Amino acid sequence: MTLAVLVTRAYRNLPYSSETPCAPHEHPLEFTYVYSFFLRPPGKFDPVEYAQYVQQIAAVRSVEQFWSVYRHIKRPCGEKVDVHFFKKGVKPVWEDEANIKGGKWILRLKKGLSSRIWENLLLAMAGEQFLVGDEICGAVCSVRNQEDIVSLWNRTADHIGVTNRIRDTLRRVLNLPINAVMEYKRHDECLKYVFRSWVSPVVWKITI
Repeated sequence: MTLAVLVTRAYRNLPYSSETPCAPHEHPLEFTYVYSFFLRPPGKFDPVEYAQYVQQIAAVRSVEQFWSVYRHIKRPCGEKVDVHFFKKGVKPVWEDEANIKGGKWILRLKKGLSSRIWENLLLAMAGEQFLVGDEICGAVCSVRNQEDIVSLWNRTADHIGVTNRIRDTLRRVLNLPINAVMEYKRHDECLKYVFRSWVSPVVWKITI
């Protein structure tokens, strides 16, 4: 049975939709977050069509909703898939208005490490541990054949102070080893790379 079938069956019975409000006894999050995922369609695929294949799972507005949904979700592993956790109203694509002037910190992980890193990252986001206001847009866990890639997206790539604070907080909340390497990519450069394949995206690679 493919991951696509398992995902569809599991998420169909999730308790929270995009319209589920917080119950009086729940502890609200500062921002509403949306879980979604992307499975590459069979055959030829154009990256500019990525948004068409993103499927929303659920929106969470409270600590209780976060855990209720998270317990249902298959941990990122196995078949190629992108799992997203973004603020409501922000699409997990470079060209979204909230993302176009921003970028992302990237961690490339050996197989078997992404589940723990991903969970700790979501907890840090939901708990607003980055202390950069509305700068955080969302996170992506991309499962690939040889490695897994976890990235954290922010709104303003040109604000070096903010991007550095995000980097330092990532290092702390993920308990990264001293030899971990992080990369920063601007979304506008990624878009140039997609539409004009001869232009390579600008990457800041920092050993932390």
